[in-house]
Amino acid sequence: MTLWVEGARVLIALNLVLLGLLGVVWGRNYWQFRSKHTLGFVLFASFLFVENALAFYFYMLDPVLHVWVTQIPTIAQRMMTLLRLFEFIGLAFLTWVTWD
Repeated sequence: MTLWVEGARVLIALNLVLLGLLGVVWGRNYWQFRSKHTLGFVLFASFLFVENALAFYFYMLDPVLHVWVTQIPTIAQRMMTLLRLFEFIGLAFLTWVTWD
């Protein structure tokens, strides 16, 4: 297992945690206020959560893609991890703003 793939796995797991927290907060807000704005936030968190859950499955559990991800060139592994890092930074900032 390469360091880049492991880093991507950790970032995906952290993204799932942040999206779960955001989904709970935004879901409660939608339940209370019933506005389209909060519904949009709930849908955003839901779709991004599903995307990260599928990525987590592919990186960890799928017997074919699990092997494929570890055998792609290092530059591709770096870029995939970098994308997950940018997503994490964005979600961390969004979580901080939401909880503030």
